[in-house]
This record gives sequence, structure tokens and C-alpha cells, in this order.
Amino acid sequence: MPDSTTEDSVAVALLPSLRHATNSSSQVAIVGSNLCPVESLDYEIAENDFFKQDWRARSKTQIFQYVFMKWLLCFFVGIIVSLIGFTNNLAVENLAGVKFVVTSNMMLAGRYSMGFFVFTVTNLLLTLFASVITAFVAPAAAGSGIPEVKAYLNGVDAPEIFSLRTLLVKIIGNISAVSGSLLIGKAGPMVHTGACVASILGQGGSKRYGLTWRWLRYFNNDRDRRDLVTCGSAAGIAASFRAPVGGVLFALEEMSSWWRSALLWRIFFSTAVVAIVLRALIDVCLSGKCGLFGKGGLIVFDVYSENASYHLGDVLPVLLLGFFGGILGSIYNFLLEKVLRAYNYIYEKGVAWKIILACAISIFTSCLLFGLPFLASCQPCPADALEECPTIGRSGNFKKYQCPPGHYNDLASLIFNTNDDAIKNLFSKNTDFEFHYLSVLVFFITCFFLSILSYGIVAPAGLFVPVIVTGASYGRFVGMLLGSKNLNDGLYAVLGAASFLGGSMRMTVSLCVILLELTNNLLLLPMMMVVLLISKTVADAFNANIYNLIMKIKGFPYLHSHVEPYMRQLTVGDVVTGPLQVFKGIEKIETIVHVLKTTNHNGFPVVDGPPLAPASVLYGLILRDHILTLLKKRVFLSSPVAFDSNTLAQFKADEFAKKGSGRGDRIEDVELSEEELNMYLDLHPFSNASPYTVLETMSLAKALVLFREVGLRHILVIPKSSNRPPLVGILTRHDFMPEHILGLRPTLSRSRWKRLRIRLPFLS
Repeated sequence: MPDSTTEDSVAVALLPSLRHATNSSSQVAIVGSNLCPVESLDYEIAENDFFKQDWRARSKTQIFQYVFMKWLLCFFVGIIVSLIGFTNNLAVENLAGVKFVVTSNMMLAGRYSMGFFVFTVTNLLLTLFASVITAFVAPAAAGSGIPEVKAYLNGVDAPEIFSLRTLLVKIIGNISAVSGSLLIGKAGPMVHTGACVASILGQGGSKRYGLTWRWLRYFNNDRDRRDLVTCGSAAGIAASFRAPVGGVLFALEEMSSWWRSALLWRIFFSTAVVAIVLRALIDVCLSGKCGLFGKGGLIVFDVYSENASYHLGDVLPVLLLGFFGGILGSIYNFLLEKVLRAYNYIYEKGVAWKIILACAISIFTSCLLFGLPFLASCQPCPADALEECPTIGRSGNFKKYQCPPGHYNDLASLIFNTNDDAIKNLFSKNTDFEFHYLSVLVFFITCFFLSILSYGIVAPAGLFVPVIVTGASYGRFVGMLLGSKNLNDGLYAVLGAASFLGGSMRMTVSLCVILLELTNNLLLLPMMMVVLLISKTVADAFNANIYNLIMKIKGFPYLHSHVEPYMRQLTVGDVVTGPLQVFKGIEKIETIVHVLKTTNHNGFPVVDGPPLAPASVLYGLILRDHILTLLKKRVFLSSPVAFDSNTLAQFKADEFAKKGSGRGDRIEDVELSEEELNMYLDLHPFSNASPYTVLETMSLAKALVLFREVGLRHILVIPKSSNRPPLVGILTRHDFMPEHILGLRPTLSRSRWKRLRIRLPFLS
């Protein structure tokens, strides 16, 4: 990684077997390749002399303004994300609704061929539009976005993931792709959208397009922006499912690598704003002013039933539901990973192949959605139906499709519909006899494989809703087979969705709360907890959760909370490699420029020696961005002496502020004369004089815990003996990656240590 101080790790891909791959907008884009190296984020505050002087000079008014702006930006995040979430649902429901109504009207008139043509062409155009704008305008908007945001909150700065272009394409492309009947969701893209909104607000707007607001530019460091992005990701889930508490827990359990009580309050505030705004907007739709956008809207499936009681005999079927849900979830993850890697080989041929693949998936999906219901037999309308039967138009449990009067097509009610309406039909109560076994089984198989094929296309696509609808069909099918008297088929569908989510995404607390808020059914809490625990436990025995798998094949150097057992057998001195680039406290400009041009390192140790110190001593660490700021300021010294107080007064804190995600100055943009190259620069006031240091004998596992929990970018390794040079090397994120460690120590067998960890779980 570019953060590393080793020459062989500069700007290379994380995965050794894929180092020569190029970036693409596919879901397995090797973001760490030479063309687009991944940087780490500076979550540690550089406590240098200049920073301390600036902080002491701040008045109480400025400190109050800083705290107030944090809450104000959290409020803005909640407002904007809720408006985007409502607009997304409004657009999808109306675009897809018009498409289904027009197609249904043609089928009622007996024009099946024309109906198929209109349905297929409409889906194709919507998918084509989404794939074209994604491939050519913002490739970083492809996919869910949750792996990118999760990696960012872990300290990985992938380029362009929070740009204004990515935000716009994420919104428009996801609306178009979901409206095109692809089996993808809106929740993942909404998490990415919320993070984009938070990041743009945190840096005062978009500097690339001149849309900046100086009064918003208070978050001038990665730490504050990280907290705001966490609020944005929670607000995205809250806006997707109208689940504010679930959004908070999702950010805590799945997204964030660091957590503080103050951050919890601000995230809760953001999601509360989302819930209030959505409730107000839904009240507007109740008056029928939102077109085809339902009555009460968004994704809320009310399956509450006062008679939902269960006994000891119902526990065993629920346990089996969770067990097989965990197995199915792990199989789903395995197949999705293989498909994403296969897509990457296709995408390497060029942008045209990305668009062709997306169009091919769209046509294949349209053929299945339109053709499969013809294989189902027509069912007579029940005499006690609570709604019109057959249903004419977009939604409802009784789609007429090709059936005669008084009959309905149960498979069409599920498959020839939007994902949200399909989930409503599966979750609906008092509908135990409205769907045939084979129809639900066909729907489950179709959703299982279509969602895998659809996710990897070059378009904004989420996994949450496809996994929910697949799990709901699985649970409904199991409920129909068992025929429980206490739990109706709709409640089995809810539990099936929970088991499949747990088996694929491996979350427990947040998923439990999201589903409870989603279905308004607290009576299922004990059963849902059991299902989630079992499905996650079973699936963990086979592979990782889906987002971790995607981050790995993307090449993100993500630091997990657990420690590999073999790391306890290694010391930090075993993985630190050289050569090491070091600056003197007062360094010649020519030397500084040469080092910056010949390396991509982002942190440089500052070592003092005679005459500044009696012997070589480690003074601190200085960042590349700060050095570039000093060079551009051109406050140089004609002789190797220290800066005086008047010289420091020429600098402002804003000049050292982080430019934003993925941006930074380059040494090639700094032009210096021969005279200036022979001058000197005092690095002492701008060096972090108290960097984190570890002894070379510290275990690698212990150093990893420190690195991850504190959110570091560099750790300086110092020698055990005082007779040696003051510095051994620098640990960066790259040095903790299993690929790097096992490359240095090929005798270590990961499979052996994995078996040992299973036998001795205390090692983890």
C-alpha cells in the first residue's frame, strides 16, 4: 500500500495473483491496482506544535460553533437522506407501476405478444440507461456501496466513492435499474447515498464543481468526516425501511469500526429526523397525491396478528428453518462470489461488454418474469377474499394475468410485480391458501439465482431487498409444508427472511430490530432472535458474510476485529521491511523533493541528530500532505536553523486541512527554483511529536488491536536495545494483511491455524 514504508508495497494491488489487473466498475474491481492505489485515512489527530497553538487560540464561541455544526450537519443529513429515500420510492413505484399497468391492460385485451414486447423493451431501456451512466459517468456508483462505506469507516479511502457524480448516478441509476424489474434493491444504494451526502456536507460541498460553502467547512479532518459518514449510513437504512432504531444498530454492528457514546447520540438524532420527515411525507401520500405510490407507503409490511401465539412444538420447525437458512445463505454467498469473479473477466474486455452483459441480464429477467406465470395453473378466487379478486393492475394478491374471470394466477402475484409488493404478498396474514406449493418454490428458485446474476452488473444495485424476498419465499414454502396451526404462512415468511438474511449478511441485533420495525410484529421477537442466531452460527462455519467477501475480492485492506491465531506467534519486527525513508528535523529542500518524488509514502519519521541532539533520537512523524503545504507556502530558511514565532504566524490551520476523500496535492505540481532547492525547512513545528510507537518485540496480534481500535495510519516500531538506531520501521495497514504476512512467512499454513482456532476458540 502507498502508506507503507517498503519499496515493494508502493502502489500495488493487495491480492498478489491480481496485481496486473486493471480497475473497472465491476464488483470485483481491484481498487488497489497500480492505476488507482488505495490510501488510508488519517483518523489520528497530528498533535504537533502548530496544532496545539491553534487549538489554544480558539475562543469559547469558536468551540461552541464547532459542536453546534456537528449537530446541524447531522440534522441536514437526516433531512436530505429522507427526501432522497422518499423520492426513490415515489419514482420506482410510479415508473414500475405504469409499466405493469400498461402491460396488464394489453394482456386483458388478449395482446400477449405486444404486452411482452412492451414489458421487455421498457425494462431493457431502463437498464441500459442505468448501465450507461454508471459506466461512463461514475463507475464507483456500481453495486451496493455498503462494502465501500464499510471499508471507509475502517480507514480505507477508495477514490471517488463519495463524489458528487457518484451521488447523482447512485440515485438516478438505482431508480432506473429497480424500475427495470431487475432483482436488486434500494437499501444498499441508500446507505451509500447517505454516506455521500454526509461526506459532501462534511467537506463543505464539492470543490471540483465549485459548489462549496465556507460556513460548512468545519470538519477539516478525517475523524470528524468519519463520524458524519457513519450518521449518513445509518440514515440510509432508516430511510430505506423506515427503521430508525434499526439504522442506528446497523451502523454500530455492521458498518462502524470505532464507536463512541457521543456518536451514538448524533446518529440517533439523524435517524429520528429521517423517521419524522418520512412520516410527514407519507401523510401527504395518504390523500392520493403521489400517483401509484400506495397509501402509507415505503417498505412497511404490517403482519401484526393478535392471534400469533406459539408453543413448544413450534420451536423445532423454527430451529430447522434457521439451520437450513444458514446453509442456503452460505451457498448464496459462495455462488455470488463466483459470479462476481466471472463478471470481472468479462468486464476486462471493455466498457461495451459491461453494458452488453447488463442488457442480456435484463432481457433474460424479463423473459422469466413474463413467461413463468403461464406455467402456473389458475386458482379460483376465494369467497372470503378481503380485496378485489382478480386484481386488475399493479399490486394485490390476486393477479388475473391470463386467467378467466373469477380466477387468479398466484405465481404472477409474486413474480410479475415489484419486489416490495412481492414481499407484501408473502408477508400478508390470513392468506395461507392463496399460493400453491409449486408457485412459491418456483418463485424462490427464480429469486435465488436472478438476484445473484443481477447484482454484479454495472449499475447501482442492492442486496438487502433481494435477500429478503428470497428468504421470505423460502420461509413461506416451509410454512406451507409444515402447516402449523399457531404460526401462519406469513409469519413463517418473516422468519424465513430473517434466517436468509442471517445466513448471508451475518448480522443479528440490527437485522432483528429492522425486521421488527419493518413488520410491526413484536410477538415474533423470541423466534426471530433464535432464527438469526442459528442461521449466523451455521453459515459462519462455511464462509464470511457477503460484504466482507466483496471487500476482499475488491482488494480493500480491511482490518477485521478478530485476530488470526498465527499473528500471536509473530512480532512486529517479523513483518516490518525496509528501506526506511527518514527526514532530519531541519532538512534540505532538495532532499525533501527527491524523497517525495521517488516514493509514495504518506508518513515520514523525523529523526534529530547532532548538533540538534547529542545522539540520534526519534522526534516524531510528519505527513506528506503537511510537507506539500509547507513547500507550497515557500517559507524556507537560508541556513539550517529553527523557525521563529513570526514565521509560524504566517500559517493558518485551514491550510493544513484535509482536502477531502481521494484528493490531495502532488509534488509534481510544486515548482521550485534552484535557489529554493538549496534552502532548508524546519519540520519540527509540524511533526506529530507523540506518534504511537511499539517495541519490535510486541506480538503482531497486540499491535493489530492497537492499530484498529485507535484508528491509526502509521505505527512506529522502535528497537528493544538503546544501542541501536532509534527506529526499526513503520507499520501500516498493509503489514497486517494476511497476504503480506504469509508472503513473508510461507511456512505458515492458514488452514492449520484455522483448524487450531476451531479447537481452541480462546485464541480468537
